[in-house]
Amino acid sequence: MSLVALGVSHRTAPVSMLERVALASDALPKLLADLEDSPQIAESMVLSTCNRIEVYVEAGRFHAAVDAVTELLSRTTGVGHDDLIPHLYVHFEDRAVQHLFSVASGLDSMVVGESQILGQVRQALRLAQEHGSAGRALNDLVQTALRVGKRVHSETGIDAAGASLVAVGLDLAAGSLGGLAGRTAVVVGAGSMASLAAASLQRLGAAVVVLNRTQERAERLAAHVDGRSGGLADLGRSMVEADVVVACTGALGHVVPAETVAQAQAARDGRPMVLLDLALPRDIDPAVLGIHGVTLVDLEDLGSLLADAEVDLDVEAVRQIVAHEVETFLDERHSARVEPTVVALRSRAADIVEAELARLDGRQPELDPRVRADLERTVRRVVDKLLHAPTVRVKELAGGPEGDAYAQALRRLFDLDPRTIAAVETPSLPDPEAGGRP
Repeated sequence: MSLVALGVSHRTAPVSMLERVALASDALPKLLADLEDSPQIAESMVLSTCNRIEVYVEAGRFHAAVDAVTELLSRTTGVGHDDLIPHLYVHFEDRAVQHLFSVASGLDSMVVGESQILGQVRQALRLAQEHGSAGRALNDLVQTALRVGKRVHSETGIDAAGASLVAVGLDLAAGSLGGLAGRTAVVVGAGSMASLAAASLQRLGAAVVVLNRTQERAERLAAHVDGRSGGLADLGRSMVEADVVVACTGALGHVVPAETVAQAQAARDGRPMVLLDLALPRDIDPAVLGIHGVTLVDLEDLGSLLADAEVDLDVEAVRQIVAHEVETFLDERHSARVEPTVVALRSRAADIVEAELARLDGRQPELDPRVRADLERTVRRVVDKLLHAPTVRVKELAGGPEGDAYAQALRRLFDLDPRTIAAVETPSLPDPEAGGRP
């Protein structure tokens, strides 16, 4: 079995394509069920966020698995092969591990260092386990990725990235409006990025209005920034007062329609308004660019500005952590592949020793107990020494291109019982919330 990761993200596709491949939460169980039904795939997990959709599978044949996943992604998203394939990336084995660890660490995010991805990876594993598509291999991989992500955020300064994104966006708004002190700002959303934006706006002297689909969450965030709250139905009325609108929800489709902005701008007599879209898929209809007095800044604009500014995010330290963790994980993964064979071999040897000792007891029941104990120790010592070299060597070779072939050779040479091997390979899986490894 081999690990394969296939997906589309902001690194390979424009926002327009990301919006086309974005999946609603109720579409994920169907995709997992289709993946599980594929004869090419043994385990599967889907990571779907605002700026990526990735499928991780454990499969027997690489090319067959890639074809199967591509077909299912195309069918589920409704994006044709010819449109989808140019934006797909595929990672195999070591590269797949490195990719997920980088994703969980925030290195691969549009907003480098954002921590929300950890919860999204955890949710992806939980959903896969609930639908029976994730087994031991993916569980081990994702649990380790979550631990690596937590380590990165606790040991480096990469968390500063999210603040940098909001800061650059608000700097642009302030430059366009001549400052934010005394201005009115509407924040659409109540998640982590919205909270950061609201707090930053308050520090800059703006009066904050928080609008959210869930009124309770809007009220809670507004209370933290001494602001007002409302529902999405209040958007049009609130925008008449607003100089800045920051949108960052996880919704599919435009939360801020161009028509609503046009109506609000007409009521404002054309006074300048800055719209800051921090969401993917986009919350704000790009058609607002045609409205007089409206300035729109989205993540693509901010991403290029952050790259140009070369914000120091301690990225190199994160890369070193990821590289070390990848190496350690792969060593363990390769050893784990042959461990069932090693256990089965030692179990077979122990059974043979016990059988021969039983024969000895039957033939010489009057044998002195001390002599019998010496004979047992000698036999067991001989067997252990004979098995030591092949079992150690097969673990060392497990990481090579023919690692599985050596394990297979042991199984055939010693006629090992497949049921014993299967028993070792079938552990219980922990809850992803627990954060531990089996």
